[in-house]
Amino acid sequence: MEIISGGVTAPKGYKATGIYAGIKKKKKDMALVYSVVPAKAAGTFTTNLVKAAPVLWDKKIVEEYGAAQAIVINSGVANACTGALGVENNQKMAAAMAEQLGLKAEEVLTASTGVIGAQLPIEAIKEGCKLLKEGLGESAESAGLAAEAIMTTDTFAKQYALTFELDDKQITIGGMSKGSGMIHPNMATMIGVITTDLAISKELLLEAIREDVKDSFNMISVDRDTSTNDSLFLLANGMAGNKEITQKNEAYAVFKKALNQVTTELAKMMASDGEGATKLFECSVKGAATKEQAVILSKSIITSNLVKTAVFGNDANWGRILCAMGYAGVPFNPDKVDLYIESAIGSLKLVENGMATDYSEEKATEILKQKEVKAIADIKNGDCIATAWGCDLTDKYVYINADYRS
Repeated sequence: MEIISGGVTAPKGYKATGIYAGIKKKKKDMALVYSVVPAKAAGTFTTNLVKAAPVLWDKKIVEEYGAAQAIVINSGVANACTGALGVENNQKMAAAMAEQLGLKAEEVLTASTGVIGAQLPIEAIKEGCKLLKEGLGESAESAGLAAEAIMTTDTFAKQYALTFELDDKQITIGGMSKGSGMIHPNMATMIGVITTDLAISKELLLEAIREDVKDSFNMISVDRDTSTNDSLFLLANGMAGNKEITQKNEAYAVFKKALNQVTTELAKMMASDGEGATKLFECSVKGAATKEQAVILSKSIITSNLVKTAVFGNDANWGRILCAMGYAGVPFNPDKVDLYIESAIGSLKLVENGMATDYSEEKATEILKQKEVKAIADIKNGDCIATAWGCDLTDKYVYINADYRS
């Protein structure tokens, strides 16, 4: 597999753009991803009982039709908790984009992100759809515009793309995502769009993305809040020309591996860009009896506010990690736990068999000062492992969210 530049326009047959429509005060606020031919469509959506209007629309399309040709996204207004008018406005956004592209409304997926409770400025949305159609392009720059337009409190646009071969055909997967706050496992406050030119059945496409998120986007957390708008889309338009994947064979396994690399890298970007964050915090729990045990323990560590503040303060307060493991709700033997921290400058064993080693606090501090830090907990109870990603918790997180609407 080869990492390449670009995002959602990297695969064959995709165009994109991002524009300013007047939803926000200044920044780009509408994006469009378009396949020049109909594409198989799959997706996963928020587990929050309160679901935004676009989520309800998209779930129906994915589950009943399994095909789409465009995704239109607005940032600035979430269109959540907006009642019947919100549902109507979402349909109007889909219809306006469909009209510009010569499609049916049901061939257009929608997504919104921003302030909950506000109604979409539908006239601005309609004008924005015209600008999106006019601005469509297939370059990496066009993909970048789309990735920029879906940002809310993000500090950088998140894109990733790679290529690999199947049946002597070059297959490409590209993606973009947004998310900086209201991010918690089991989908985060995120919008993600993955595009590929692979030929694959809609059934396997849906199964692939739903399995994949368990080890990628569902393993990140910033602030324990699960959004009303979480949406991850996967489009496959078949333009690479490979033999269509209809069985769980070797080709399917190769695709899943490539897909996971794209989603994992995007997920890590989101975790590192948590609101107010200064560093990416990764946690692996190994030696678990089951994958579920490792998942629960690793998530408990990265979601602990006390652990996150210790990471921010470059403090090797390992007791907080063991504490977070202890209340996770799964059994393990604390007297068998080994705990390490790592970063680019080295590794250090803090705990052996549940007790502190004679480690250097100075070296521990230097390790934790790096932009990416990792904790590894070995519970010596089996062969399973899981990795979760989060970030440190800083005073800036409070400031950002205290005046989010102002």
